[in-house]
Amino acid sequence: MQADIIARIITDLTENVDEKTKNSYSRFFKEEVKCHGVKSSAVGKIAKDSFKELKQAGQADKQNIFLLCEELLQSDYCEEAFIAFEWAYQVRAEYTKADFFVFERWVENYVNNWAKCDTLCNHAVGSFIEKFPSCIENLKLWAQSDNRWFRRASAVTLVLPARKGLFLPEIFEISDLLLTDKDDLVRKGYGWMLKEASKPHQQEVFDYVMKNKKEMPRTSLRYAIEKFPADLRARAMEK
Repeated sequence: MQADIIARIITDLTENVDEKTKNSYSRFFKEEVKCHGVKSSAVGKIAKDSFKELKQAGQADKQNIFLLCEELLQSDYCEEAFIAFEWAYQVRAEYTKADFFVFERWVENYVNNWAKCDTLCNHAVGSFIEKFPSCIENLKLWAQSDNRWFRRASAVTLVLPARKGLFLPEIFEISDLLLTDKDDLVRKGYGWMLKEASKPHQQEVFDYVMKNKKEMPRTSLRYAIEKFPADLRARAMEK
């Protein structure tokens, strides 16, 4: 069944190729990416339907799902990666602490653009960190990596927890580590994390931005203050 379901997913993706989507893909990435050109809504449906099929067959346990994810990821296609990372999120109730190193290996071996980074980290890794908060220390190591995707991942993993008001001290620590990063996608990543943290913690994030705005790249600053009231945005943007 495992080989069958992978083959069917590839067939479904191929049959759902949309030329307009395929042609517009390159606009969203600076690096070259492999994609079939399938609309995200169609990819989401394929991911959902195939996971349901695995569940009905009694093959949706974490161990099996992670093996299938690995197989999907080896193609390097964005759509297969989306399905793999969505499946990995679906088995979050079964996560154990050791799974952090599975996710770490996936970032190292399979994440090569911002979309893959965010799809994996926003949901699967973010949920993992909420379940095992001590592993946030590992994110601080990611923030110091030479690999740009680890550095972006250290921030975007905390986007959804930040929105819930969680991990504010660690969010500031990771922002400190990434503060003057030279990579535009890393700058946007930690700016996004701060923006989400500002929703439940507006004053604290405003104070952080005001303290660091002379060093903070304008890209990060603009992302971080996006949800502030107009008067606070104006103060933050003053030279």
